[in-house]
Amino acid sequence: MTKTLSLKRNLIIFGIPLLIIGMMILLAKSSLFYSNPNQLSIGITFDLLLTVPFVYFLLIRKTNIPKTTIVPFLILGMVVGSVILPSQNQHYLNLFKTRVFPVVELSIVSFVIYKVSQAIKGYKASQNPSIDFYTTLKNTCYEILPKGAVIPVVTEIAVFYYGFIYWKKRPLKDNEYSYHKESGTIGLLVAIIGIVAIETFVLHKLLLKWSDIAAWILSFLSVYSGFQLFGFLRSIYKRPIAIENDKVFLRYGIMNETTIDIAQIDSVELTSKDIELDKKTRKLSILGSLESHNVIIRLKEENTLTGLYGIKRKYKNLALHIDNKVEFKDRITSSIQNLN
Repeated sequence: MTKTLSLKRNLIIFGIPLLIIGMMILLAKSSLFYSNPNQLSIGITFDLLLTVPFVYFLLIRKTNIPKTTIVPFLILGMVVGSVILPSQNQHYLNLFKTRVFPVVELSIVSFVIYKVSQAIKGYKASQNPSIDFYTTLKNTCYEILPKGAVIPVVTEIAVFYYGFIYWKKRPLKDNEYSYHKESGTIGLLVAIIGIVAIETFVLHKLLLKWSDIAAWILSFLSVYSGFQLFGFLRSIYKRPIAIENDKVFLRYGIMNETTIDIAQIDSVELTSKDIELDKKTRKLSILGSLESHNVIIRLKEENTLTGLYGIKRKYKNLALHIDNKVEFKDRITSSIQNLN
């Protein structure tokens, strides 16, 4: 019933603006338009750029849909207007593109930066050990950005933040556990970054003989990938695994994460034996079998592992590496006993 109501609501919210756009397209293709192109072009332009966004705003103002989702409708209106209107009748459309839309873009960007900076300040000021910058950033962006844009934006900000801003040493709390000191993860990622750097230099020299543009594009992409890997690596230091409020917060930097209710844990096994990875058994590490594990958490029910760019995978058994594995298991066992 709830899903049906939600579907109907979404059909109304998105359907009415799209219906207006469709009517403008039909009007622009009608014989009426060709008999009065100047007057109707003005009306169609204002409907696409003002009426549609305003109607959409009225439909979402009492919902949880971010108000910034008005921008895609503005862009859609500009694109549709550019296609259906004759070039000689796009005077007001061009004015909007050059005078108004840049101001809208700047305002949206400024708003997002402001909200993100507020989230960062709130994170730094918080004394709650369960507050995590990456999680805070995601929650903030979900409030102000379209859902499809949240994870890419959050990932890019987090890579820059962990890689180049947050260098202060972070001491572990009693309920937190590192997972990189004995696993060899850092050494492997550093080696990959080194390989990327060497390949970039060599390929750049080779491509310069063929095309300067291609050489610089490839070099830019390689350097950008190296920066991302460095941010991923640094996030491993800053996002420890934690046990708090009858939950286990499992993190592998910003690359993988999942939250497990302790009540759903069937067993915690200390083992380094090889396991077969499948749809039910996965590793917390994105490196998979390249990284060793020393703990396997088995659940009573399936849970979700969220990876880079929001990719979700189901699991029932999760293998991971914990530097202090014995204390980690003892704390979970104690929590399970307290629940019982």
